[in-house]
Amino acid sequence: MEITFELRSPLTAEQVRQLGNFSNTYGLRRFRMSDEGKRLTFEYDASRLKETQVAHVLGQARISVVRRVDPLAC
Repeated sequence: MEITFELRSPLTAEQVRQLGNFSNTYGLRRFRMSDEGKRLTFEYDASRLKETQVAHVLGQARISVVRRVDPLAC
């Protein structure tokens, strides 16, 4: 599954590092930033994680999310 979030601000190097650590632990397969740094997209294993758990990981990394973005709007 994929999920995209609009961010309040671009990620810091520390936040990117934390996401890398979470991906090894929680089943986030990969993530990517939009070119302008305003959107963050995750690919995750839906059999292991729910959308709410992905959002929780962002909170743990202190990543401020404006909203979830509809994939058709990307």
